Amino acid sequence: MKHILLIATGGTIASKHTGTGLSPQISGEELLSYIPEAQKTCQIDVIQPFSLDSTNVSWQQWLLLSELIQKNYDFYDGFVLCHGTDTMAYTSAALSYLVMNSKKPIIITGAQKPIDLPDTDARTNLTDSIRFAADDRSHDVCIVFGGSVIAGTRAKKEKTKSYNAFSSINYPPIAVIQDRRIIFYIDDKGQNKKEVVFSDRLGGKVFLYRLIPGSDGEILDILIDRYDALIIESFGVGGIPDYGDGSIKAAIDRWISAGKIVIMATQVTNEGSDMSVYEVGHAVKNIYDLPESYDMTLEAVIAKTMWILGKTKDRKEFREIFYTTVNHDLLFLPE
Repeated sequence: MKHILLIATGGTIASKHTGTGLSPQISGEELLSYIPEAQKTCQIDVIQPFSLDSTNVSWQQWLLLSELIQKNYDFYDGFVLCHGTDTMAYTSAALSYLVMNSKKPIIITGAQKPIDLPDTDARTNLTDSIRFAADDRSHDVCIVFGGSVIAGTRAKKEKTKSYNAFSSINYPPIAVIQDRRIIFYIDDKGQNKKEVVFSDRLGGKVFLYRLIPGSDGEILDILIDRYDALIIESFGVGGIPDYGDGSIKAAIDRWISAGKIVIMATQVTNEGSDMSVYEVGHAVKNIYDLPESYDMTLEAVIAKTMWILGKTKDRKEFREIFYTTVNHDLLFLPE
């Protein structure tokens, strides 16, 4: 019988109504009591490092979770994390980098409604997650939600209320779970022969700058001393607008001259960036040789940037690591 560690961290799945709205109130042990059938399939222990609305989860909690998994890694066959949905995709991406090449499954799940309600997705999601964590074919960091199994670096929350809240972006789902059956689309556990690698540092000084029509680059001068990396969320396949003053390009030049990391991403969810397509992107790409997100999710780009900054701030080294595929995060590689 498999031995699974359930890590409860709060979120909607563990919330109850209060006078000021939903708030995490339900313990990990109580969560488990709502799914007694799951305890017949495997042995489950429970630990609760914190209880937070996931809006309040930051990179400090990611490091805490990674450390907790590392300490318990040799004692369990798999891990299930109950987490709020709002930042779940960020946490799943971060753990994909902090716990690389895991032969054991690290499953993240949650719910759109609390587990103690009669009409909820929580009991199904948690049961599915434990079932998937106990499967011999499961490995690495995944989100299990709404019957889909999504690679940890490919998930995005696209619906605020519906039960099928998460999509797998630019990559197929790993599996689906239907009628207690796991149907794998991608069964690649035996292909990765590398040993698990844990990281214990993140560089949290990353700023996301979303362009809008008429954006002024001078705002970036205020931020340059406070952040080590700038991710520019551009339009379409990627480009830098010029409204006649050249302020954004000038700001990029100052960031790079100051030794900072500047990355180009896109506001468009699907199909990724490619700055070589249009003149507005091609010119900037040639001048600054900026790394770009390509088919990565924005959540993965942010988490990966923090992870690399925990290792190096050297632009060449950063670029090499950034373009190394981790847990299916990147299909398109630059020539």
